[in-house]
Amino acid sequence: MICFPSAKINLGLHVLSKRSDGYHNIETVFYPINLCDALEIVPAVGGKTVFSQTGIQVEGNPKDNLVLKAYNLLKKDFCLPEVAIYLFKKIPVGAGLGGGSSDAASMIKMLNEFAELNLSKKKMEEYASQIGADCPFFIQNKPVFAEGTGNIFSPVSISLKDYKIIVKKPSVSVSTKTAYAKVKPQQPAIPLKEIICLPINEWKDKLINDFESGIFAQNPEIEALKQQFYTEGAVYASMSGSGSAVFGIFPKNSRNLPESKAD
Repeated sequence: MICFPSAKINLGLHVLSKRSDGYHNIETVFYPINLCDALEIVPAVGGKTVFSQTGIQVEGNPKDNLVLKAYNLLKKDFCLPEVAIYLFKKIPVGAGLGGGSSDAASMIKMLNEFAELNLSKKKMEEYASQIGADCPFFIQNKPVFAEGTGNIFSPVSISLKDYKIIVKKPSVSVSTKTAYAKVKPQQPAIPLKEIICLPINEWKDKLINDFESGIFAQNPEIEALKQQFYTEGAVYASMSGSGSAVFGIFPKNSRNLPESKAD
């Protein structure tokens, strides 16, 4: 069984307040994009679960990969078969694109089908929430307005099907912890739900990612990527999540579109 976990971008991101549990309340729009990893599971040969990862290098111990974390999480509650897991990484890591969370959510969905667990979407989201704040989003993987720590969803009517989304990631990566240390939580002058309803050509000066100012000050090459997208004709550009990837939204009929790239 194989699937293709997709990345996401954040359309606006406001850090509203710090919570008593140490996390932050945010508001953002999660939007899935056509940049995918490949994840395959097959019955294990030799009766032992094994994990193999290729493609973009992921630092750290492979045993700590979120895909294995998802498998072990379900194994606590269910008699799962032993499997061989193959992950090919194309989504850049440390980029704010949610690749690891998407892989983990996809693992939950595949195991649900592979092992005939009959879990509801809500139950799968509950398991996913134990892995990461944005992980539950990838269970349904459709545009949503997200609140809380990024785990409370409501429908949002937005489609970018008439546009081309280009993603670039510089060589530098940004940790989520570093990003939050550089942002001052505050209530926005205009709620994100109102801004996202505006025509896309009005987003440039209104749809803001609160992480950008602090991250740009320390990593000017990320800000340069955003400005490059505007120079190349993007109607909107932004850093995604806590970075470091930047995306540009271009009209599909644009000539000489830049290519997505991870340095």
